[in-house]
Amino acid sequence: MIAGALNVLKPPGMTSHDVVDFVRRWVPRRTRVGHAGTLDPGAAGVLIVCVGGATRLTEYVMEGDKAYRAEVALGVVTDTLDADGAVVAEADASALTEADVRFALAERVGPQMMAPPMYSAARVGGERLYDLARRGETAEPEPRPVVVHSAELIAFHPGPRARALADIRCSKGTYIRVLAAGLGERLGVGAHLSFLVRTAVGPHRLEAAVTLEEIAEAAERGDLDDLCLTPSAALAHWPEVRLGAGAALLFQRGGAAPCDSDAVGLVRVSGPNGDLIGVGEVIADTVGTSLRPRKVLAPS
Repeated sequence: MIAGALNVLKPPGMTSHDVVDFVRRWVPRRTRVGHAGTLDPGAAGVLIVCVGGATRLTEYVMEGDKAYRAEVALGVVTDTLDADGAVVAEADASALTEADVRFALAERVGPQMMAPPMYSAARVGGERLYDLARRGETAEPEPRPVVVHSAELIAFHPGPRARALADIRCSKGTYIRVLAAGLGERLGVGAHLSFLVRTAVGPHRLEAAVTLEEIAEAAERGDLDDLCLTPSAALAHWPEVRLGAGAALLFQRGGAAPCDSDAVGLVRVSGPNGDLIGVGEVIADTVGTSLRPRKVLAPS
């Protein structure tokens, strides 16, 4: 039984669900498969796909920070805020300098509230925003707190249709299309996101991603397991608490286990053999420190 996570290099032109469907064709029937964080169809890059029992970790894998390389087209605004949309406004961007763009990017860094764009999978009143948009309807999604940790200009190409290439590191829930549009507004010429590559999800980087062709070839050889990250590796950026046999059994039965970890908060919990047995929360109070189960994995 396969249980782990695939760091998939999603190609442009496929939805995240398309990638899940592709992986599902190569795993045993009735094996659960799900992705940890949507990537727009036009974008490429890291998409974590959880398989088998590891799908129970999807919500935690999604919490990791993301990194992107984004190309922003200045002087052209589209209705979807990316290259797939219809042009709704144009302006001459030839007066912009590299210093202008670098300064405006720096202003994007920090904690902020961000509303999802209309063409997104976010829901309002139970409906996807992109379904409302396609029917010509509008909505006002609630802004959500996000953090842009860094936004570094990599290259700038001046001209009437100037282009900027930037590396961005941000929290879950950040829409790079919204950042691109905001950058254009700040510079007074408008902008849209012309291309996007996700270069990391938490500790999982683009350099280690596998292609769909590699997944199919491995499955045909019968060694798809070799491409999968273990459930523990999927949460490698979290602190680990390893339990002895007695405490592990108590944890797996839903009980709080004694713990001497320095970490406080969510941790990955391993049994005596090092295999992940669940996600726990280390809580320190006046009585002492205990480890309480938040999600227990079935034995593999």
